Amino acid sequence: MTYELFIGDRTYSSWSLRGWLMFEKFDIPFKSTMVGLFEGTMKDDLAPLAPAAFVPTIRTPDGEPLGDTMAIAETLAERHPDAGLWPSDANARLLARWLSAEMHGGFSALRSDCPMDLSCAYEGFKPSAGVLKDLARIELLWNTAFERFGGSGPWLFGKYSLADVFFAPVAARIAAFGLPVAPSSKTYAAAHLADPAFRRWRAMGATKTLPNDPYPTGLPKSPWPGPEPLAAKSVANGPSENDTCPYSGKPVTDFMELNGRVFGFGNAFCRDKTLQDPEAWPKFNAIYHS
Repeated sequence: MTYELFIGDRTYSSWSLRGWLMFEKFDIPFKSTMVGLFEGTMKDDLAPLAPAAFVPTIRTPDGEPLGDTMAIAETLAERHPDAGLWPSDANARLLARWLSAEMHGGFSALRSDCPMDLSCAYEGFKPSAGVLKDLARIELLWNTAFERFGGSGPWLFGKYSLADVFFAPVAARIAAFGLPVAPSSKTYAAAHLADPAFRRWRAMGATKTLPNDPYPTGLPKSPWPGPEPLAAKSVANGPSENDTCPYSGKPVTDFMELNGRVFGFGNAFCRDKTLQDPEAWPKFNAIYHS
């Protein structure tokens, strides 16, 4: 039973990130299909999924289209009750839904002034009164969840849940724009940036470069504030330590060097996503550390 997830550009589409995390973090089988969010083809790409008009959109295993991240979240929770998408405690689940719904429909100043960009950080951003108000509300929501249900883990309700999915792009905005939040909020944002699934999403986004910046800020840029990846580079030829791609199992055709060792992949995308952040990929690490 495999879903099809339709997403936009990984570096900039915060809603697509949410949709992808809903599947990736809870081990729900899916395959991804890219649509032309910034290339001008999104309407045509989504036409077979009418009335879908935005990303993410999914096609269920039985062929039904479904849009809107909240609708997707509730549908997946309903269809996969053992996956743990919402907290198991009833009161925690109530609050998690509240936080997710408020994020889904609010915080327009933060969204507008601080677009998600996973390629870099920005220097010298000065938040408006509207952004500061949004941040204060977000921190109140986060602190309420942490104090009541957070436990000892880094996530809002102890164990990773859909509430964390909905706030993952907020964590990216806080880090990238250096937004003024309390140390506990910075720690929570850093947990997202260090999460292997988040890192895999960002690594895949880094394999693609748009001809124009969709959200120009005019601010100086600095390196991405997340964990620094291992330094890998593509190489033209093998031989490689592995004969088959760690992801597809197909014979290797494209190669990467890491710490003087050469590894092979079944296509250029598999190689490129890995060299962007080798430690984020468990199947590659099984070979690298063997």
